[in-house]
Amino acid sequence: MSSRHRFDRAHTDDLMSFLAASPSPYHAVANAAARLEAAGFRQVEETAAWDATAGGKYVLRGGAIIAWYVPEGATAHTPFRIVGAHTDSPNLRVKPLPDTGSHGWRQVAVEVYGGTLLNTWLDRDLGLAGRISLRDGTDRLVNVDRALLRVPQLAVHLDRSANTDGLKLDRQRHMQPIWGLGEVAEGDLIRFVAEEAGVDAEDVTGWDLMPHAIEPPSYLGRDRELVAGPRMDNLLSVHAATAALAAVAELPDEELPYIPVLAAFDHEENGSQSDTGADGPLLGTVLERSVFARGGTYEDRARAFAGTVCLSSDTGHAVHPNYAERHDPTHHPVANGGPILKVNVNMRYATDGSGRAVFAAACEKAGVPWQTFVSNNSMPCGTTIGPITAARHGIMTVDIGVAILSMHSARELCGADDPYLLANALTAFLTD
Repeated sequence: MSSRHRFDRAHTDDLMSFLAASPSPYHAVANAAARLEAAGFRQVEETAAWDATAGGKYVLRGGAIIAWYVPEGATAHTPFRIVGAHTDSPNLRVKPLPDTGSHGWRQVAVEVYGGTLLNTWLDRDLGLAGRISLRDGTDRLVNVDRALLRVPQLAVHLDRSANTDGLKLDRQRHMQPIWGLGEVAEGDLIRFVAEEAGVDAEDVTGWDLMPHAIEPPSYLGRDRELVAGPRMDNLLSVHAATAALAAVAELPDEELPYIPVLAAFDHEENGSQSDTGADGPLLGTVLERSVFARGGTYEDRARAFAGTVCLSSDTGHAVHPNYAERHDPTHHPVANGGPILKVNVNMRYATDGSGRAVFAAACEKAGVPWQTFVSNNSMPCGTTIGPITAARHGIMTVDIGVAILSMHSARELCGADDPYLLANALTAFLTD
């Protein structure tokens, strides 16, 4: 193994397993919950009364999970330390009337979700995953993890300008995957999915389904110092935060001056405005109920929030060697350089100088190198759940993440050491 491999790759190996097992936000939160259950956490229902017992707890709602650990001796006004992330990734989503096709081809009607790079979905073998909702009010996860769908690209013979003028894709006409031959039959896709899930198609009354690339994550490069895989934006952060929360829950309670929290939301890629998104009330409700369950008052809630800090962990841009001019000339995050601090003075990222100090202290405690990302002034800056979290809940929020290439592609790229470095920094943050 090359001397460049400075760290144990067990964390990155586990990340790749997590990515492969999480083709939808619903699978991601189920897998995160399973890891937390193994660490002693227990699920609490939103419709039930909550108690003041110490220990690890979590709430599941759709594609979101909020988990927290209450140490023995925590007061009603004990502040929280939150790691925020999101479970969704830009992709294609199945429409309510999915059966379509023409000219002898059977196709699946899909809608483009988020700001995906459309061309990366072409000529890939795609599976189908998500959840189906049943007549009895329950949901069932489904994952057809084999070559089922394909969005075929037009041959170069029929588009001679594709390599000179650029590929032009119409989101409606060109992105509908094929899945077979023959006449279109209404209800075919859901009958197939129901059979895969082992339920009666007549009992399926709703669905949230999405194609996914079935190629597994893999190490890349001569020295295997890179990782290629799907949905790194932002399951890389969800995985790291889950690992960090499970790790701090094993520490003696007297070493936890805060209540550590994982908040992984859905729908970040289309604005976070949903009951499971960061712009919804879910996080605030969970934190408040935790305060009130421990006998707290509104005053205790205000004191706890005033001392709370959130790290909004999402992927960011590594400097691209083929497009270096698109990046800020003095801020060039590199793969395996450690997590990045994301800064934008117009508050597209929530970081300020005080937040920078909190993040720097956590990295120093963990012995983790870190970098800074700032957008080129000539390029629009993206955003995250960070500013939403800060504004909605009035808590200090710092935007961080891991630098990657091919963001919003069906398959993204990061340094193989960076997921481990991020997890260590998050662990230190939750306990410092």
